[in-house]
Amino acid sequence: MENLLTAAENYVITYLNDNLDASFVYHNVAHTQRVVSKVNELIEGSTLTANEQEQLLIAAWFHDTGFTKTIVGHELESVKIASEFLTAQKVSEATIKSVSDIILATQMNYQPTNQLEGFIKDADCAHLSSKNYSQYASLLRKEWELTLGKKVSKAEWLKENIGFLTQHSFCTDLATKKWEKRKGKNLANLLQDQNKIKTTTDKLKQKKAELNFKKEKLDLPDRGIETMFRVALRNHITLSDIADTKANILLSVNAIIISLVLSNLVSKLDNPSNDYLIWPTFIFALFTVGSVVLSVIATRPNITSGKFTKEDVANKKVNLLFFGNFHKMKLEEFEWAMEEMMKDKEYLYGSLTKDLYFLGLVLNRKYKILRLTYTFFAVGIVVSAMAFALAFHFSGQQSPITSL
Repeated sequence: MENLLTAAENYVITYLNDNLDASFVYHNVAHTQRVVSKVNELIEGSTLTANEQEQLLIAAWFHDTGFTKTIVGHELESVKIASEFLTAQKVSEATIKSVSDIILATQMNYQPTNQLEGFIKDADCAHLSSKNYSQYASLLRKEWELTLGKKVSKAEWLKENIGFLTQHSFCTDLATKKWEKRKGKNLANLLQDQNKIKTTTDKLKQKKAELNFKKEKLDLPDRGIETMFRVALRNHITLSDIADTKANILLSVNAIIISLVLSNLVSKLDNPSNDYLIWPTFIFALFTVGSVVLSVIATRPNITSGKFTKEDVANKKVNLLFFGNFHKMKLEEFEWAMEEMMKDKEYLYGSLTKDLYFLGLVLNRKYKILRLTYTFFAVGIVVSAMAFALAFHFSGQQSPITSL
């Protein structure tokens, strides 16, 4: 029994993790584990035989695996998945039939015909009596939105939950004894929340109207637009930092290579016996210096005038969000320009858009040069290695570097 249950647990967890869409934020592995836990809780207070316990637990593990295939009628798909697993485990047809019937008992509006079906039905709804009921309900509401495109307002959601808890009753006496009291508390909390919403509806509407009035008066950007610009600008700056870091790495590596060449290799070229190393050394140094120059160009900043006129502000031609456009201006002039920009929603959006656009141009230049630098460096290493190899081959002498 334990081996089969362990195999079922491992199979279901792996199967759901690999096949269940991330939009199922409620009917997932965590929900399945909670149902299995509640089944075990019911088993402890029951007189079920070992075989019945095993069948009930296997059904609990597989009862929602069908969500990997479909939402409507997922119980039938769960039966197919469970049957394939149990057949592979060489379980008897009678046991497979029993497990299938228990899984099908989790269908909405199904009336259990025996204790096993009642237990699985009660365990599947045990969240109604949980202290974390509101959290589970929120996850289910989000899952509806993600998988069914069904958006429900808070008031409508409370009404639907109150209706469900009012009509619901546990199928077994054991579940009723354990969980009915806490379910009643959850229902009372829902009714209390509903009353709060009803009594504060007018105040919320009034507050919303005031906020809309202030928003229109100030003509400020919406929060979603602000977030979009903030995230986009932050991503651009992060990419710029990454490009500078990569260029600095190449600068450091090539500086080390140049110092090694000057100290160890060039000093030996005055010896006539080492003439064959002149051209490989020259090629090596050429590519190294070229990589350094390209790295410097990639990180080299541009210099702007740092000044603008009132006409530029009036015509919305200057981007006040970039320091290069105002670093030579007086504080009073800059403050005046910023106030003018914040009064004009179109100007503010335009400045943010320009800032994002020109950051993109800078990133494009950096990454193009950086790509060229890495390619130049890699080609240089390969060509230099081949040049040294050919020089050693035709000279018939051992490289003096090996004696360093």
